[in-house]
Amino acid sequence: MVTFCVGRDYHMHRSAVLPCSPAPGRLTEGPVWDHRAQELLWVDIVAGLVHRGVLIRRTGCGELPDVMVRESFDLGMTVGAVLPSWNGTLLAAAGTSIVGVGPDGHTRIAELPERADRVRRRFNDAACDPVGRLFAGTMSLDADPDAGTLYRLDRTGLTPVVDPVTISNGLGWSPDGRLMYYADSPTGRVDVFDYDLATGTPLNRRPFAHFEAGVPDGLTVDAHGNVWVAVWGAGEVRAFTPEGALCALLAVPATHVSSCTFAGPKLEDLVITTAQEELSRAQLREQPDAGRLFVCRPGSTGQTPHLYENLTPEKAA
Repeated sequence: MVTFCVGRDYHMHRSAVLPCSPAPGRLTEGPVWDHRAQELLWVDIVAGLVHRGVLIRRTGCGELPDVMVRESFDLGMTVGAVLPSWNGTLLAAAGTSIVGVGPDGHTRIAELPERADRVRRRFNDAACDPVGRLFAGTMSLDADPDAGTLYRLDRTGLTPVVDPVTISNGLGWSPDGRLMYYADSPTGRVDVFDYDLATGTPLNRRPFAHFEAGVPDGLTVDAHGNVWVAVWGAGEVRAFTPEGALCALLAVPATHVSSCTFAGPKLEDLVITTAQEELSRAQLREQPDAGRLFVCRPGSTGQTPHLYENLTPEKAA
C-alpha cells in the first residue's frame, strides 16, 4: 500500500506493492531501466550476477506488470551496479574496476587507484548524470568509516569528487540537472549538492532528508523532482518533495529495501529491489519474499533514463 501526504495529512492510495517472479537474490540491487531496449537491468552484488529482464503482463492483478528474466551472467566478482550505454554495451562497476560488457566479452575501462592503507575496497552503487558521465562510489569490504570515495568517470579519467565517504550509495539528479542527490548510508541522511552540469562538479553539500528509522540506500528522482529513497532496515520507500518534505511512503514486505527505479513504456512502474543479506533464518522465514523484486504504480512517473555516453579516456585518446 502507498501512503501519500499533502501538508500534514496522509492519504491512502490504492496501489499494491507486489513481488515479482524472479527468484530472490542475496543482495539484489541497482535496478535501471533501459528505455531504448525496453529492458530492466539489476544486479546481485555478492553473487556477482547481472540480470536483464522485461516487463510482462501479470495475470489477475490489474495493470501492474511482472518481470521475466531474459538473461543472467556471472562476472566472477562483486558487482555494485550495471548501466546501459548509448553504444549498446553495458557498463558494470565490478570489484575494483569499471568494466564494459558486450557480446565480445569484457573490456576494463578504469581501475581504482592503489592506496597505501591496503584497505580492501570495491565499487558499490553507480549512476549516470544527465549528460552521460558515470558516477560510481566505493566502500571497504568491512564498511570501515571514511574508507570510500565517490568518483566521476569521463574523458579525463577516474576523478574523486566526494571524499571521504563510508558506504557510497544512491545517486540522482533533478530534472533540470542543477541538483545532485547522494546517500552515504551510515550518515542516516540524503544530501543535496548544487551541480555544475558543464563540468560534472557537485558543490555546496547540505542535508536534504534525515532518517531516524532505517538507513537510506538507493534512490531515484522522478519527472517532478521528487526523490524516492529505498530505506534499508525499515521495509519502506520514502518520497520527498524537492523542498525535502515527505510526500509518499511505500510499505514493502521485506525489511532490507535496497533501491528503486521507474520503468516501463510510460515510466510509471516503480521497481523496487530487496535483499536477504543480514537477515537471520527466523527473519527469512517471516519474510519469504526478501531478496525479490517488487513493483508498484505510485502515481508518479520517472525521468527519461540517463545512459552512459562512452566518455572514456580511451575514446578521447
